[in-house]
Amino acid sequence: MTKIEKKYQNFEEFIKQVEDPNSDYPWVAKDLPENPTALEKVKFEICQKILDYQQDNNLSDEKISQQLQLTKEKTLKLLFCWIDDFTLDELINYASKFFEPLEVGIIRAESRLPQI
Repeated sequence: MTKIEKKYQNFEEFIKQVEDPNSDYPWVAKDLPENPTALEKVKFEICQKILDYQQDNNLSDEKISQQLQLTKEKTLKLLFCWIDDFTLDELINYASKFFEPLEVGIIRAESRLPQI
């Protein structure tokens, strides 16, 4: 096997692992499940807002870790939307460290189904 073939094989294995929905790599971004609950949507949105804040303010992962007093691994899980690893309470507390004052509300979403 040539060096290039071996690299390609390793890359294919890496892609399989990354695309695996059960992957345990914290640097792999998660998406919402197919039919997300309201809780999952809220938790996902909070993670996204914290990620937006990080990017808008050019903050490193380490800086976010320090501000939230989290381990690097937990911070990566937050930034990559591993929502199952967090309670809603935790996420609201983390968000309040960046968005002060923080207000959380409920807005009835408009139906996104096409009108017939």
